[in-house]
Amino acid sequence: MELLRIKELLKQKGITGKEFAEQLGISPVAMSNIVSGNSFPRPELLLKIAETFDVDLKELFISTKDNQVNESIYRFKDGKYVEIGSLNLTE
Repeated sequence: MELLRIKELLKQKGITGKEFAEQLGISPVAMSNIVSGNSFPRPELLLKIAETFDVDLKELFISTKDNQVNESIYRFKDGKYVEIGSLNLTE
């Protein structure tokens, strides 16, 4: 069961799972298992993942509420739009 948004965050940051695994100091296989939902990281690694992505810990998790919508916020910088955060909205 997939609980984390790591795949989505990797895509937003434009890095591969292998590159991210290197930044975290874990094996690419371990990263692949976390991304696919086959394993769940220990609390220490979860904190390190959030720090490396530069997001709040709660932003790593997929919302369990059906009526919430995450609306991305972008800023135009250096000729392109860069995501700077998101809003949690209810429908």
